[in-house]
Amino acid sequence: MIKSLLDTDFYILTMMQATFHKYTNVSTEFEFKWRNWDIMKSNVDLDDFIEKLKPKIDGLCKLRFTEDELTYLSGIPFLKSDFIEYLRLFKLNRKHIHPYNNNGELAISIKGPLLNVIMFEVPVLAIVSQLYTSTTGISGFNLHKEGHKRLNEKLDYLDSSLHRDMNFGFADFGTRRRSSFSWHEEVIKALISRSPNRCVGTSNVYFAKKYNMKPIGTMAHLWFQVHQQLGSSLADSQKNALQSWADEYRGELGIALSDTEGFDSFLSDFDRYFSLLFDGCRHDSGDPVKWCEDLISHYDKMRIDPKTKTAVFSDGLTFEIAVDLFRNFNNRINTSFGIGTYLTNDCGFLAPQIVIKNTKTNGKPTAKISDSPGKGMCKDPEYLSYFKSVIRRKLNENKLF
Repeated sequence: MIKSLLDTDFYILTMMQATFHKYTNVSTEFEFKWRNWDIMKSNVDLDDFIEKLKPKIDGLCKLRFTEDELTYLSGIPFLKSDFIEYLRLFKLNRKHIHPYNNNGELAISIKGPLLNVIMFEVPVLAIVSQLYTSTTGISGFNLHKEGHKRLNEKLDYLDSSLHRDMNFGFADFGTRRRSSFSWHEEVIKALISRSPNRCVGTSNVYFAKKYNMKPIGTMAHLWFQVHQQLGSSLADSQKNALQSWADEYRGELGIALSDTEGFDSFLSDFDRYFSLLFDGCRHDSGDPVKWCEDLISHYDKMRIDPKTKTAVFSDGLTFEIAVDLFRNFNNRINTSFGIGTYLTNDCGFLAPQIVIKNTKTNGKPTAKISDSPGKGMCKDPEYLSYFKSVIRRKLNENKLF
């Protein structure tokens, strides 16, 4: 199911390089969550599923970067030679990951040095998603047949809804929840064939290399979460994460993820300095219309022309939603769209909603506080309560100025 370590999201590599340069001594823990498990569990023999999952993870841990892959990565200007040399030695360690049955739910625990375990997230999610596809009883032929039918309808809608000169752009963000590797590749080929001027790239590094596409991605929630336990002040952790990123990439990779501790808290930290420094922000939870209105208002308040910045939308998008957002905002701020499950796992059955999130850094709890119900994650209720109180206090203090 995973034949290359490049078969991952680009932001894993960008965060990994920053970790290599700054945080080699940081240890972390990650946990798997199947958000719609309750409505899907009747389709899964869990113990059998886990027994099939284990050898797939074994295979993942045998992979190494090839010379050809390292040559490709070395051609990306902001990936540095010392990091490429580290990747030459890199191999995932099987002892760092443990899938098991936790009272009738699939659990996957990942523990180890951040630099060593960060690459588990995306391929493990892709494996789980494809294993679930195998439980549906749908053959590969019928899956591709139904997938192509739906994909063609989507691309027909896109062609009919947008004028040729409209600068609507989107990227494939579908690796982690794809129905299968082979279907993901079919999607990539269809996008290149039918929407070459609208598909701006893919988050998948393997397909970016194979099909000469732009690899897309900057940072994930993980980057902000680990900083909650890396500095002296929890209130300043988000600022520290943004500054650390800027120090590493010096103006490259300038889209900031905005919802790890809620968008209001993000904007309170995203002052004129960061607003000028970063190219834009990515939406991943909450009402996208309100989010973008608030982002535009924030840039106005910072005395920055929103038309010089970019709003990237990536939360549960369809083409219909994306086109509506484009029409609403494109004349006021640059827009782009990262589209995942809608492209790579719409083949005639309900797709699993699965995530792997950081829960501890250096033995201490971390939290993701989402703007959408059910998307937050924290294993320690006491820490979560304290973190929320810190955010409230920060917001109240900022209102005084």
